[in-house]
Formats: sequence, C-alpha cells, structure tokens
Amino acid sequence: MSDGNIGERRQREIFVSGHAGIEPDVPVSFEALEEAAIEVMDEAAAGYVAGGAGGENTVGRNRRVFDRWRIVPRFLRDVGERDLSVDVCGQKLPYPVMLAPIGIQSIAHEDGEVATAEGAREAGMPVILSSVASETLEDVADELGETPKWFQLYWSSERDLARSFIDRAEDAGFDAIVVTVDTPVPGWKERDLSRGYVPQLDGEGMANYLADDTFLDLLDQPPEENEFGAIQTFLDVFGDPTLTWEDLDWLGDQTDLPVVVKGLLHPADARRAVDHGADGVIVSNHGGRQVDGAIGALEALPRVAADLEDTDADVLFDSGIRRGAEALKALALGADAVCLGRPYVYGLAIDGADGVRAVCENFVADMDLTMGLTGRTSVADIDRSLVVDEQQLFRDPTAYR
Repeated sequence: MSDGNIGERRQREIFVSGHAGIEPDVPVSFEALEEAAIEVMDEAAAGYVAGGAGGENTVGRNRRVFDRWRIVPRFLRDVGERDLSVDVCGQKLPYPVMLAPIGIQSIAHEDGEVATAEGAREAGMPVILSSVASETLEDVADELGETPKWFQLYWSSERDLARSFIDRAEDAGFDAIVVTVDTPVPGWKERDLSRGYVPQLDGEGMANYLADDTFLDLLDQPPEENEFGAIQTFLDVFGDPTLTWEDLDWLGDQTDLPVVVKGLLHPADARRAVDHGADGVIVSNHGGRQVDGAIGALEALPRVAADLEDTDADVLFDSGIRRGAEALKALALGADAVCLGRPYVYGLAIDGADGVRAVCENFVADMDLTMGLTGRTSVADIDRSLVVDEQQLFRDPTAYR
C-alpha cells in the first residue's frame, strides 16, 4: 500500500488510533457529524446553519439528485499514485475542493472564521471567505498565509462600500473575487422566522463592515456609542436588488483579480456572466437557502458546463456535497472544482480549528480513495464516462459501455 496518497495515510492514521482505543473527536460519517454538531450548538444557531428556505424541499433535493448518477468503476489501471491538483481561474489548487463561503461562523464557535482558516491551512484546503464574516478579512488572510483564498462579495447598495471591500481583499492577498448573485432579497427561512432569529441583530457577522472606513462614514454615531444604529445601517446597505448584468462590467473594472459569479442555475445566466467578464461561475442554489422548490444544483450543472465548454471560464459547484463520491460525480458532470459547505461548519462547532482540519482531511481522503477505486489517477481523468444516469441504465442496461 502506497504511503504517497492522502487517502491511505488518513485511513491508516484513523485505524491505528482506533486500535489504541482512541476514537475520532470528530465523527467520520456526515450524519453523525451533523448530529454531534447540533447537540453542541445553540438551538437557534443550529437551525440557522442546517436550515433552508420554506419547507426545505430544495435542501433535500440537493442531496437526492446525487443518487440518480451511479459510478462505474474500472480496474487494473495502476492507481498507485494519484494527483488531486487542479488549475482553476489561473491558480493551482492542491485539491478540486474549496471551503464554501459561509458567514457568521461565530455562532458555531467563538473563534469563527479564524479557527476555520487555521484548520484549513493545516489541511491545505483552499477557502472562500464570506463578506459577512465574524472576523475581518485581513485577520483571516493572515491566518491562511499562503493557502489559496478567495473573497466572496455581497454587493452593497452603497457602491463605494463594495469597492472598498474589493480593495481590501486585494491588499490582503486574496486570489479571486466571488460575487454572489442569488440573494437579491432574503429567502423565506421558516426555522429562523419561527424563532425570530437574525444573528446580525446581535452584532454577529459584521466584522468586515465595522472595520471599514467607508461603512463607518455612513453612521451617524460610532458603533461603540450606538450599536443598534450600526446594525440598522448594515441591514439597510447589505444588498442591492436593483443590480443587472451590466453592473458586472463595473465590478470587473474594479479589480485585476479573477471574478467568479456564484449562485447560477440556468445556462443562459452562466453565458451572460461570462459575456460580462466573469472568469468562472459557481453552479449553486445557496445550499437550498433561497428558493424552496428550486431545482437541485446538480441538475443544473451538466447544462451549464456544456454551455460554457467553448469558453475559457471555469465551472465550480456547490450545494449538497457531503462525501468524496459526490464530489467525483460533480466533476464527472462538468465541474472543475466543488465547494464544501455545512460539513466543515459542523466540524468547527464540534472542535474548532481541529474539527475543520479533520473534516477537510477526511473529505479529501475519501475522494482520493474513491477516485483510485474508479480507476482514475488524476482529476483530469474524470469525465462523463465515470457516471451513468440510472434512468438511462434502467431503459438500457448497456448504457455505460
């Protein structure tokens, strides 16, 4: 058994510890991970992280649609050495996985995004940082060091504030700007509404705003003198529902960094994003948090990838990824990389930075071993031949020839 691949190394580490009577502090399976995290989190915070829009139909669909695609393993192909690295938006990443932008992480753990950055750095996992972080983008960048890092922008109705965030991200050493477009207005989240729970009303998730001179200039009084006034101003300027595709041109003019548009499900929207200067798109329904009854993100992925095949744009994917096999399915259906969301926040809740590191290492190990078991030795080897549509297989048992 090779010592050179992360899958074997991580699996051996867990088995050796288990033989010595040491059980993992962070559960290996997603179901146990989620259960353990919900037990240690405040009830309202747990509902905020786990919940989705309306009756959470879209959250469930994101998971179910993966079952439609079945992996077809191939063997005797010399998979002794495997390479998980990829090139995305002009940057070499160690894995085809990034941590998705999830805001307000202080509700899961007191050290918030800085702990996530520490765990990700130790695992070598690239990170996308949310605008609504509980720690400043500068502090998170310092903790990440040379680890690949992208900054996710919620586009404020105050354009100068959006420009300030972009400038700060560049100065802090972020490698790309990810603009989220699927939140022109808030989603109807029944769990949060039933509790009257908005973390920002407690001042959570505002670190980047309170550290920004442009935002502070909007206030009538300093935050330390009128905290609620600062919170109200944040809520007033957080987003801009009037944005159109033409505004994306302005964004591209503000930065030399790659621009990635997040939250697209329709191929025509993906094409328009690229036509207006995007270097990449993230196929996503926001983890089911915006539109109840929306299509699963994986259902949108093949059409988006096919429509952008004749461009230089990269296609990323999130919403529903829980295990390595699911990441491989998304790669086979056209993604250049995937984004992992709720699992790492659960790891953060359970064990801080160590919890994030464990989730990242387990996920990559699972993906590495599964890739080897399919007969592939690099991400470049993963294409549509890896999977077969079970509906097609039912009609024609020879469909995967």
